Amino acid sequence: MNAQAPRRGLGRGLGSLIPTAPPTPVPAPVADEDVNRDAQNSDFAAGATSSATADPRSTGSENGAQIADSALAPVDGAYFAELPVEQISPNAVNPRTVFDEEAMAELVHSIKEIGLLQPVVVRRTAADSYELVMGERRWRATQAAGLATIPAIVRETDDTDMLRDALLENLHRSNLNPLEEAAAYQQLLEDFSCTHDELAQRIGRSRPQISNTLRLLKLSPAVQRRVAAGVLSAGHARALLGVGDADQQDRLAQRVVAEGISVRGLEEIVAVGDGAGGTTPRPRRAKPQAPGLGELSERLGDRLETRVKIDLGKAKGKISIEFANTGDLQRIVDLIDPRNRNDRPI
Repeated sequence: MNAQAPRRGLGRGLGSLIPTAPPTPVPAPVADEDVNRDAQNSDFAAGATSSATADPRSTGSENGAQIADSALAPVDGAYFAELPVEQISPNAVNPRTVFDEEAMAELVHSIKEIGLLQPVVVRRTAADSYELVMGERRWRATQAAGLATIPAIVRETDDTDMLRDALLENLHRSNLNPLEEAAAYQQLLEDFSCTHDELAQRIGRSRPQISNTLRLLKLSPAVQRRVAAGVLSAGHARALLGVGDADQQDRLAQRVVAEGISVRGLEEIVAVGDGAGGTTPRPRRAKPQAPGLGELSERLGDRLETRVKIDLGKAKGKISIEFANTGDLQRIVDLIDPRNRNDRPI
């Protein structure tokens, strides 16, 4: 057993917690059984077999400042490494295709100043070749910053898991536009040969959200391009789904952009049958609304994954929330008040 001099526990960085080389079949010897058992039970236990890392529970000093080093058990199928940027290729099935230029510029500046704080996740495809699983935006920014290497977690990932993992990371970060999200759902349904309910369970999304998002793929290509570019919101896109004709969808989308029509206003235009007979009838006179009320209604609808209507009268207001059945109602109640969600069945 190689003994090392005690050292301080702070300032060792992420590399101390993740192995810096692929794990070997022969485990490294440890100081004692207790330390080995603690390392194996840790959720983030990892360590290179060629170097020792410190375990604060094995301290021999009274004040805990001095800690003895011992080798941590490596994580099966994963290790940490500084990889050359040019050896990494992007994820071919990454659902994210649009990267905000302003946000990218900010990340590039941050990396130049303090470096990349969160490693990317890659898988090995050849001896000196890797493919991104998560973190394409960080990889692109590192390239733009002129860095030669990038911190990475190398792990084993099957082809069938590549899209799922990339999708989940972007969903958790809210990085996908509605069309990217819909296309990813559609590909997962085809890859897994599963139903909307089964996909919802696999990725932790509600079935109505998946179904409503997939409906956006029925929009005309011109409208889809506007949604992907952020010109039309998801609320506008859902309202346009009420128009069956693709040309009429395009005309209404152009009006929304040119006239700044709100989601509620677009819903009223669609409701009165805009475009029937080749003419555009005058929409019904909308009730006066307080500034921002339509936007608030849209935000609530997106949050609750259903249609929300806010009416403001002279003395009081009213919020109407639509639901499909008692199960959908329970889902909405849980979103509004998540406390004791399993103890209050409807």
